[in-house]
Amino acid sequence: MSGLHLTLLIPGVITFAITLLAIQFVRSYMMEAGITSPDHNKKGNIILPTSGGVAVAFGFAFGILTYVFGGSFNFYYPIANINYLLATVLAVVLIAFIGFLDDINISKKLIKSTDMMDYRKGLKQWQKPLFTLIGAIPLMAINAGVSVVILPFFGAVNFGIFYPLIIIPLAIVCVTNAFNLLGGFDGIASGSATIAALALFIYSYIWGTYNGTILSSVLLASTFAFLLFDRFPAKILTGDSFTYYFGAAFAATVIIGNMEIFGIVVFIPWIVEAFLHLRRKFNVTDLGKLKSDGTFAPPYGKKVYSWTHFFMNLKPMREWEVSLYMWIVEAGFVVLALALKVAGVL
Repeated sequence: MSGLHLTLLIPGVITFAITLLAIQFVRSYMMEAGITSPDHNKKGNIILPTSGGVAVAFGFAFGILTYVFGGSFNFYYPIANINYLLATVLAVVLIAFIGFLDDINISKKLIKSTDMMDYRKGLKQWQKPLFTLIGAIPLMAINAGVSVVILPFFGAVNFGIFYPLIIIPLAIVCVTNAFNLLGGFDGIASGSATIAALALFIYSYIWGTYNGTILSSVLLASTFAFLLFDRFPAKILTGDSFTYYFGAAFAATVIIGNMEIFGIVVFIPWIVEAFLHLRRKFNVTDLGKLKSDGTFAPPYGKKVYSWTHFFMNLKPMREWEVSLYMWIVEAGFVVLALALKVAGVL
């Protein structure tokens, strides 16, 4: 492997190591601070630390800043755009912080939240898109990405000033909030995120840009490190800090890596999830009804308002099976996106 490729990939290796260390610290800290949540999918009173996305966002930022540090002090020539990388770090950290605020808004008594009883109140529905819009400002300010997008059947379309002022904020807000809709099972969010991040890395490394390769390698490393702790049985819960983090980082990577249409195909499962939730005005729980044998029954019977409801209607499923089915769905769309790229459609 050439020195150029190593320069692009080393931040990912550093990110993986730092994220592992950060998760260990955050697990302990959140338990001591009382930032915890009951595990609704298991019998007994199992309490786990939550808001694991704080550690993942830290690992992501550390990895990117490592690359920026090396370029600034002439350890190597920075082939990626440092302004783009710094703007991405700021956007991701801002939105992860908003997710953290959502995580720690906890009531002293059980309340009804997203169609289930919980202690976590979270942000109001109208606050989520408004607050996540803040994360788009750094990318808008530097006019990130390329305004010319290659659309299937239409060819090159120049969106001009509408790209930074309209498309970027819409992408950040929509992707962040859509990814936040699907969760609740061990590894379902982190596993699907890892598969999606792998798709962006493959695309960037083979067909994409230096900016996209660095961002996607760091994104993949951070999500995979977290998956090791979040897979069944989870040792720490994602919290909205993780789902907001990944949504923002995914959207920023797609924008800066100039792979908008490819990213949309990869993200289709969450687009479908958003439309399913919309059918019930987003007052939906993805969780099932835990039965005595450890399997789950769909919460709304034959009515489907989430991918998880669809899976549980296929057969009685254990928690790890629900997550596995979601991984398979996301992997299928990744294969589709790559096949369309190879075929020259994207």
